[in-house]
Amino acid sequence: MGLITVEGIRVFAFHGHLPEEAILGGHFIVNVWVTADTSEVETSDDLNDTVDYVKIIEIVKEQMSIRADMIEVPAKRIVDKILTLNKVQKVEVELEKIQPPIDATFDKISVTSKGEN
Repeated sequence: MGLITVEGIRVFAFHGHLPEEAILGGHFIVNVWVTADTSEVETSDDLNDTVDYVKIIEIVKEQMSIRADMIEVPAKRIVDKILTLNKVQKVEVELEKIQPPIDATFDKISVTSKGEN
């Protein structure tokens, strides 16, 4: 069993409850942690025997391009799609919304979604 981590996937998308977010868009960072059966790839050295992190990034980009009012929605869609990949046992996705149009000072706003096979 192994942990595959893809952190800091930067995406520009149009998620948000406020009308201007649907028009102007915003910056997001997606972090993904995948627990997978890595026993085969540890001896075979074959990409087909593990979770391809390029596919993880493609899933993130694809799901982030589908607009939603609430960031929980794309986070859950990303989890569900990654769970369909070969060898995946568990997935955790953190979706960070960078500088949302809120009159406050804070480091970040994020949601985390989890799933398992």
